[in-house]
Amino acid sequence: MGSAHVAGTFDTKGAELDYVAELIAHGHPVVTVDLSTTGEGSSSAVVQPTEVAAHHPDGADAVFTGDRGTAVTAMACAFAHFLRERDVDGVIGLGGSGGTALITPAMRALPVGVPKVMVSTVASGDVSGYVDATDIAMFPSVTDVAGLNRISRRILANAAHALLGAISHPMPQVEDKPAVALSMFGVTTPCVTTTADALAAEFDPLVFHATGTGGRAMEKLVDDGLVRAVLDITTTEVCDLIAGGVMSAGEQRLDAIARTRVPYVGSCGALDMVNFGALESVPQRYRDRNLYVHNPQVTLMRTTAQECREIGSFIARKLNACHGPVRFLLPTGGVSMLDAPGQPFHDPEADAALFDTIEREVEQTADRRVLRVGHNVNDEEFVTALLTSFREILEGRGNPGAREASRH
Repeated sequence: MGSAHVAGTFDTKGAELDYVAELIAHGHPVVTVDLSTTGEGSSSAVVQPTEVAAHHPDGADAVFTGDRGTAVTAMACAFAHFLRERDVDGVIGLGGSGGTALITPAMRALPVGVPKVMVSTVASGDVSGYVDATDIAMFPSVTDVAGLNRISRRILANAAHALLGAISHPMPQVEDKPAVALSMFGVTTPCVTTTADALAAEFDPLVFHATGTGGRAMEKLVDDGLVRAVLDITTTEVCDLIAGGVMSAGEQRLDAIARTRVPYVGSCGALDMVNFGALESVPQRYRDRNLYVHNPQVTLMRTTAQECREIGSFIARKLNACHGPVRFLLPTGGVSMLDAPGQPFHDPEADAALFDTIEREVEQTADRRVLRVGHNVNDEEFVTALLTSFREILEGRGNPGAREASRH
């Protein structure tokens, strides 16, 4: 059995942290971790700041700089390395903006599924920078984390009991099927739903909404070794990266595929669109473009041929770094519901620029292949092509790299 780790700056929040640790200790072993950056180490915590700081790649001196900003950043790095070496059943942290920025990076470094609770003064605002693509539960502290009172005791107790409950209660029994990740958008839903249904008898389909966070979450599970294969049907987040939309997954999209060599089938789902908020939020430079109001909060912009060439180059560069089994399918009948004949984003010239760039720039091998499929991404024939490629990379037919990857 591992331990619940209670972490924070004991020099300023020792009473609150000790209170939380005492509550959790009634039901599970606890380790208290002091993340104070003063270097004095006079707290009652089991793990002193110097021990955590020693885990920084550049040593403890990189943490105890005397400057609060650099010290907090460095201690966050040290704490992440520290937790990776521990038998962690769950983590709870307390703090304001500084403490939250110090503790949550280490939480994000833990695998999805390990219980993580952060009690924070900033939890009622935009917490995307703290949570990102992980499963951190943010508890608003209501009052400042500055002493124990009738409100803070209740909030901290609720958070402590939430962590204890997550650790103590058994997981529901599930069928032991290998997990397969799929990426989806509203305009690729028929394809992804049909594909997932076809896989469900043998696999556990995990569908991720390609909203930026969704792509990062999918790739975190890949990095954590929780996914057997990836059907990345909807790579639309790359459009937002290239054109400045609001749903980019960042420059790191597809890097986990290369790092892990996970069997991968990808496609061009929704590469015809860039996402913005309400119509009035679209940047002025784009106001004369082909815009489609998806709903009052979402406006879509059709990608141009030049943007499609840049998108294709990005994807090709990422695929060329992948040395596991890869198939990338080009739906030449359209990449979304809106990119079909008669629909507002139907643009054969832009699609051709996308397909030609990917086909030309991907360095094709026996393991890494680009395939044209003469159908729309949502057609049944395209689903069939996806499933055929999926079976091929898993079974390794004519593909030694896939056979090697299947052993891991």
